[in-house]
Amino acid sequence: MSASPVPLRLKVYNASGSIAFGIKDNGFSVFLLTFYNQVLGMDAWLVSLALVIALVVDAMIDPFLGALSDRTYTPWGRRLPWLYAAPLPLAVVWYMLWSPPVDGPPEFWTLLGLAIVVRLLLSACEVPSISLVPEITRDYDERTTLFRYRFLFGWASGLIAVFLAYQVFLRDDLLSLEGYRQYGLYGAIAMAAAVLFSAATQHRYVAGYPDQRPPRFNLREVFGEIVEAFSERAFLIFAAGALAAYVSQGMTFALSNYLYYFVWQLNEAQLAIYPLILFMSVVAVFLTVSRLHLRFGKAATGAATTIVSMTFWLVPYALRYAGMWPELGSAGSAWSLFLFVFVSNAAGVAAVISATSMVAEIIEAYQEKSGRRAEGSFYAGNWLVQKCATGVGILFAGGMLSLAAFPTGARPGAVAEPVITQLILLYCSAVFLLGLISAYWLGRFPISRAEHEARLAALDEAARLGPDDGGKII
Repeated sequence: MSASPVPLRLKVYNASGSIAFGIKDNGFSVFLLTFYNQVLGMDAWLVSLALVIALVVDAMIDPFLGALSDRTYTPWGRRLPWLYAAPLPLAVVWYMLWSPPVDGPPEFWTLLGLAIVVRLLLSACEVPSISLVPEITRDYDERTTLFRYRFLFGWASGLIAVFLAYQVFLRDDLLSLEGYRQYGLYGAIAMAAAVLFSAATQHRYVAGYPDQRPPRFNLREVFGEIVEAFSERAFLIFAAGALAAYVSQGMTFALSNYLYYFVWQLNEAQLAIYPLILFMSVVAVFLTVSRLHLRFGKAATGAATTIVSMTFWLVPYALRYAGMWPELGSAGSAWSLFLFVFVSNAAGVAAVISATSMVAEIIEAYQEKSGRRAEGSFYAGNWLVQKCATGVGILFAGGMLSLAAFPTGARPGAVAEPVITQLILLYCSAVFLLGLISAYWLGRFPISRAEHEARLAALDEAARLGPDDGGKII
């Protein structure tokens, strides 16, 4: 682990591992509810319930996967064996998720089983991959840079999948069964190839036995360490802010097709532009977030960008409700919406990058306190928060559709306006409340740049002295 600049090629190699997560996230968040509800005929609340249970099961297992990753001791290091073993099974099950072996509406247990296995295999790729970041560098700003690349690659891969879905696989019909099968096949191949490429290209940089042999996996000890790690004050503050943000994100992603097709009535040509707008907003964040961290720090940046994101996201809905929005379906309506979406998404991504990068600083705080590093456990904790919160967001989305009496098999422009209005009011109220909660807690994150650098100096000094000289070997 180094505090020197990370080579560009290593940033790219590490970031390519996030491609699988980007494809999975967009698939689960944008299309899965629509596919199983509108195409296969399952009740929306049953689909949401299955996805929530899968998220919770996955989230509960993630910390143990992280602990297993921390304890892996091989000539290839702690993380690479996982990145070689998991992607091919992931590809097979991902394809099955979009080609369920049933006639008519699938059983609840079929969807639940497939969703759980997909999520567990994805975690076996993503937790070790992201845990490499604090191993590669200790530098406050270089960690932000690595996360910038990971978010750029993750978002780009997800948006490419969305673009292909709308413009290739589902171009003629959003409810095409064959289109979703092709979408699943594309995702399976892309995810497996990306993770294997990331592992192989990072091999010469990160392979090798860890400096110290980790203890053997003992369930009781691991559980105790997880509880100890998650009791860190900084982690609890981070988790409170992230929890609210991810509930809002999960809710928004699950309702994406309903919002863009039914609320905003975008046509196919306009939807083709939408992924490009999102990608441009992510590029804008990629170019600016490091400067924001340099000037304001991660906590202030996370809080401020959360407020900006929430505000720009809600204004179009308020204008529509007040009758001050351009005619729905028109070019003026679409481009006005895209302008607000650009700013909102850019600010939202900046907030998530800030929060994710905060976790890396918690690792050294825990190391100073306990004498142990636990990258896998803390980033598994991050995923635990994200997945539980996203599950709650999806459940909220399904509940809102049910409360608004949203019809199945509906077509844009054919849904009664009172139904649309009810959905907007429920959704926007939740976004506003969650945004305020998230901004408050992210702004209270206690580890600043100065504190982090002072901690690194203390850890280095303790390692130099050793126990015989009053230091602690870490």
